[in-house]
Amino acid sequence: MVPHLTTVLSGPLLDLERRLLASEATVERWLRTQWLEHTPPFYASVDLRNAGFKLAPVDTNLFPGGFNNLNPEFLPLCVQAAMAAIEKICPEARNLLLIPENHTRNQFYLLNVARLASILRHVGLEVRIGSLLPEVTAPTTLDLPDGQKLVLEPLKRIGAGGRRLGLDDFDPCAILLNNDLSAGVPQLLQNLDEQFVIPPLWAGWHARRKSVHFAAFRDVAKDFASELGIDPWLIDPAFEVCGKINFHERTGEECLASNVDRLLGRMRIKYKEYGITEEPFVIVKADAGTYGMGIMTVKDASEVTGLSRRQRNKMAVAKEGMPVTEVIIQEGVPTIERVDEGTAEPVVYMIDRHVVGGFYRVNAARGPDQNLNAPGMEFKPLAFATCCTLPDAQLDPDAPPNRFYAYGVVARLALLAAAIELERTAPAGSR
Repeated sequence: MVPHLTTVLSGPLLDLERRLLASEATVERWLRTQWLEHTPPFYASVDLRNAGFKLAPVDTNLFPGGFNNLNPEFLPLCVQAAMAAIEKICPEARNLLLIPENHTRNQFYLLNVARLASILRHVGLEVRIGSLLPEVTAPTTLDLPDGQKLVLEPLKRIGAGGRRLGLDDFDPCAILLNNDLSAGVPQLLQNLDEQFVIPPLWAGWHARRKSVHFAAFRDVAKDFASELGIDPWLIDPAFEVCGKINFHERTGEECLASNVDRLLGRMRIKYKEYGITEEPFVIVKADAGTYGMGIMTVKDASEVTGLSRRQRNKMAVAKEGMPVTEVIIQEGVPTIERVDEGTAEPVVYMIDRHVVGGFYRVNAARGPDQNLNAPGMEFKPLAFATCCTLPDAQLDPDAPPNRFYAYGVVARLALLAAAIELERTAPAGSR
């Protein structure tokens, strides 16, 4: 059930894992007290990178689209966590409206929507799926690869003055977005003061910035590391930001180069401190957006000046064709994990404040210092055959329950950072 990790996992990271295992009571108590002050997002997924000397999040998605990749044995965990989340938001809810991405041709994504709807129905909700696609003007049935059928229905404003969103004969208490709003907030979703919209609209990529998230994570990592007596660098990827970039017009290159050089210099100091002989690298990517678009690996500042036309075209546009004008330069965390001869990274899924499963993203066409969310990637849905929250101190730190426990801890730190990020960016008067 657990793919063999072909690289021998050793070095300082094992010391970190031992510290987490030995301090399990402190770790869980610290996290529990944090949730007394902050409200976790409804759901999230976190991409992690395990370098053998460092374990850090590299991306946090507040509209996760891979529930179909989770081990089916963990579905009871998903249902219990979703029940806890719904009770906080709308405890007497009967109806929930799920709004997905417009990927009607992506069969794997549609399987995710079906799995998510199934989890919510087990919570005791009537779940229907509303589409933002203008061509969906009547209930439309889609056939899924596993034999299931998914019905998309046209969204409409309902109620007095059209102040609510629903479907024909369906008035939901809550609206769950599985659409990251990269292209902005559609008119249909605006001014819904009478209904709970989760995640909140400002969590969409039209407004959200990775740099704001990782600034919050830096604060979380510092506090957590202080509690455990560890170096926060072991779990925190450093970053810089350039806010005025135009790749087509080649403006902002000096800002990009200077920040790359500055971050690489900081990394070399830490590498020397820890006796790491590998060459440091950074990842340059759009500060807003997802789907692995607009990303490049850089090992020297000279690589970001004089980019070729092809490189500039690749970096200039994100999801939905949105232009990239802001980039984050993030400390590169190489992955030493390999699954079935492919370069791999763990992805941890959470609902409310609970880890509900995970899987490996695997890409045999990519190296350990590259983005794996690219053509050629596949998922290993049975990778986490043991839960991320039940370590066994009697086993070695790299035993699956313990390695996955470390993944779960760092992922929950990223979840906490996302909660703080949403608090910091909430519009005035929002609930």
